[in-house]
Amino acid sequence: MTQYTLRFVNNSSATRSFLCYQQDPNIGVPNVVSLAWFAKQSRPGTVVDFTWTIDYSFVWSETGVLTPGVAFIASQVVPADPKGVNKILFDYVGGAYGFEPPTTGGNPGSLTINTAAGFPPNQAAIGIGMSGAGTFAVQAYPNDNAIFTPHPQYWVAFGNYMPGQVLDITNINNPANVAFPTNVYAMVATLNSDFSWTVQPLHAANADALRSPRQTAEYAYLGAI
Repeated sequence: MTQYTLRFVNNSSATRSFLCYQQDPNIGVPNVVSLAWFAKQSRPGTVVDFTWTIDYSFVWSETGVLTPGVAFIASQVVPADPKGVNKILFDYVGGAYGFEPPTTGGNPGSLTINTAAGFPPNQAAIGIGMSGAGTFAVQAYPNDNAIFTPHPQYWVAFGNYMPGQVLDITNINNPANVAFPTNVYAMVATLNSDFSWTVQPLHAANADALRSPRQTAEYAYLGAI
């Protein structure tokens, strides 16, 4: 399975979290929220690598009301495949939430979570993840279903974030889209001294470093991924 890498270079004067998250305007689930897929503190002059593969999963968390700032820490991660095992039941048995074993039979290209009867609303959230971490979530209601049709877009930001945090993407300051060109699997997102972003393939970032003596010192330790 192809591995993707996003390298964050902090050329700013601040220590905050490098955030990577996903957006998907056409995911097909009303009131869905994006989660902080990856978040890690970064000091000035440092580099952070985030790697993943495009392998999906079903996830759930006992979050309470799903509002921005709430932490979605997955209590269960079940592998899923939009082209195969793509359907699962979320229920409440013996006083505990959980997934039943996944099956085939969902809409092709989608990931379906059905919810059972008999549990109170606004206590748990369900969603999907990628590479073992949650990416999108929605409040779980009994006798409902959520059909996620993923075609993710990758975004980065810099601020005060924690892994799994429910995001309000309309209030994220200065985000940048990271679009992987065809047959490119390693990108670099550089936060510049003025807090603007430069997003480019790793090979282009290395070429720029070689052309600039000042940047060569900054990029010398980047190397190849």
